[in-house]
Amino acid sequence: MKRTALLLALPLSAIAAETPQRWAPAALASDQYESSPTFSPDGSEVYFMRSTAQFSDWRILHSRCVDGAWSSPQSPGFAAKPPALDADPFVSADGRRLYFVSTRQNRDGGDQLDIWRTTRIAGGGWGAPERLPEPVNSAGSELMPREDANGRLVFGSDRPGGNGQGDIYFATPLPDGRWRVDNAGPPVSTPAYEYEADVSRDGNSLVVVANRGARSHLYRYTRVDGQWRERGRIPSADDVFQVGPLHSPDGRRLLFAQADGARSGELFVADLDAGADTAWPPRCAPR
Repeated sequence: MKRTALLLALPLSAIAAETPQRWAPAALASDQYESSPTFSPDGSEVYFMRSTAQFSDWRILHSRCVDGAWSSPQSPGFAAKPPALDADPFVSADGRRLYFVSTRQNRDGGDQLDIWRTTRIAGGGWGAPERLPEPVNSAGSELMPREDANGRLVFGSDRPGGNGQGDIYFATPLPDGRWRVDNAGPPVSTPAYEYEADVSRDGNSLVVVANRGARSHLYRYTRVDGQWRERGRIPSADDVFQVGPLHSPDGRRLLFAQADGARSGELFVADLDAGADTAWPPRCAPR
């Protein structure tokens, strides 16, 4: 899988950019790499990915806001058994579905990642995960599935037939249960390597993780007259990569991960537009 090879070649030492602010609740932060956060609709649960400082051995963890503090992160019930890996969780806006990528389908122990989905069951837990069918999954690896307000998925993939080393795709569920998958196309998908994306709930803002040179950074696009228009790079550290972007519900803030010196990977929040909801990310505090 290309994401690991590209990221591991990059230094982990960094100083934080001026605009983003570190968001690292004590219970969630560690000397490892935390990324790809996602919250339940009421903000009382957070799921995220933790890996080694070298961004390997991915696993999904879950924490709850209990008595004004985040609980010690634990593996959720749907987690794969080692040596299989899970990554890139995402809870839908209604809280009924959780998407993630996994290597659990590889009986040969390979590192190809496919998109899986689990649904809420009685009691608030999650049911048995199901692997999404082709053409959502492919012969390549799929990364960071995110659902928009219309039930459409956006994700990255290095599947054959793309515009470059990896591209961004949209998957639309059809009435007969099948899916239609479309490449986002230029200017989002280029001859370079685009491999993660998050779309705002209103569908008008798209943040893409792309390696277009020395390392991977965040690029923003907005929807204008039905077309994506690039707005440029989101301010962040130049000498490390960024991954796992997540829009706030109002689409005006962004949470993402980047290296932070000795702390390895940490979460940072940045305002995308004026008037952002400063109460997000959710504050787990005594009431």
